[in-house]
Amino acid sequence: MDNQKERREYLLNRLLEEGQFDGAIGIPRDEQEQKNLLRALLNVRMPKPARAEFLRVQDAYLQEEIARKGITDMSDLSPVEPRIYLWQGDITTLRCGAIVNAANSQMLGCFVPGHGCIDNAIHTFAGVQLRLYCAEMMKRQGHEEETGRAKITPAFNLPCAHVLHTVGPIVRGRVTREDRKQLAGCYRACLELAEANGVQSVAFCCISTGEFHFPGDQAAQIAVQTVRNYIEETGSKIEVIFNVFKDKDHEIYRGLLGKNQ
Repeated sequence: MDNQKERREYLLNRLLEEGQFDGAIGIPRDEQEQKNLLRALLNVRMPKPARAEFLRVQDAYLQEEIARKGITDMSDLSPVEPRIYLWQGDITTLRCGAIVNAANSQMLGCFVPGHGCIDNAIHTFAGVQLRLYCAEMMKRQGHEEETGRAKITPAFNLPCAHVLHTVGPIVRGRVTREDRKQLAGCYRACLELAEANGVQSVAFCCISTGEFHFPGDQAAQIAVQTVRNYIEETGSKIEVIFNVFKDKDHEIYRGLLGKNQ
């Protein structure tokens, strides 16, 4: 089994045999439709062990898919100010110490088939091992994750070494002082957890700005100031990448970084 088509169809057959969706579903012929179906099946699969052969094929498939998208190594990036970088791209293709996932309080990833959130993308390309790892971690904790805290997991098939999962505040109406405090807490908790685990570089996504409705400009200001304060207060040597996907967010961060504020 040495090509992506065979791997993809193997994975589709095994997942369909598990009965994730109600009713009979056939495997489409179109390549993109197959990819969409595979992602949907991975998204809805409950946290449970998988057979060794499934994991072997899945891992080979996902790693090849990520490689085809193009992996960016943080060593190829240039800082915009000491220890801080700005990079626009797909965070699942970034090779660094850890990437940050904007998680929900269950910490199990997004179960909506093909959803565009970062939680969905990270769990999709990490593989089914990540959801199982998170489920076991949360079972030991015994309660949902609090806003502003962080957890660290392996990255499995992603090119980074670790994933830092943090639950940002959900903004309902106007941004409150508590919203701002909790968002700052997300950034600081991730940095502290990374350093406690020997992680030397962290790539932050735009926490809470998507489904959680935190205004992008305000969120970016909090993100940048919290990281700067942490580095200054602790003397940390950690390197931080602000990862953005949208042009609008890139403009916001570009306006904040590289200046003495």
